[in-house]
Amino acid sequence: MGIAADSVAGGLPARRVRRVTEHIEQNLDKPLPLTELAAVVYMSRFHFARLFRQSTGHPPRRFVMRQRIARACEFLARSELTIAEISRRVGFRTPSHFTTMFRRVSGVTPSGYRIEHARGAQGRGREGR
Repeated sequence: MGIAADSVAGGLPARRVRRVTEHIEQNLDKPLPLTELAAVVYMSRFHFARLFRQSTGHPPRRFVMRQRIARACEFLARSELTIAEISRRVGFRTPSHFTTMFRRVSGVTPSGYRIEHARGAQGRGREGR
């Protein structure tokens, strides 16, 4: 009983966290259900969810959402991609859901983020002249 309690208290081993986060990064454009993430590390979804949260500080669903938004920020920095295309590339079915979640996580819309990023890039370009 002491071994099981110790492993739960410590969260997932680092190699398992790494395996799951790599799987998430490689599959952000697809749905990532809890059962799939748990299967990556050969655990039940309930046990996995509890240990993942202990290890990362976030429940799996919130972690995935934050990773999707972080990737979207990278894409938004490239103006050649439309917001609809970015939303698909980071796993959202509709641009409106993407916009809602982006605003909820970052506090600004994807278009607003793109504008702010463009202003920042212009300001950095002028300073270097």
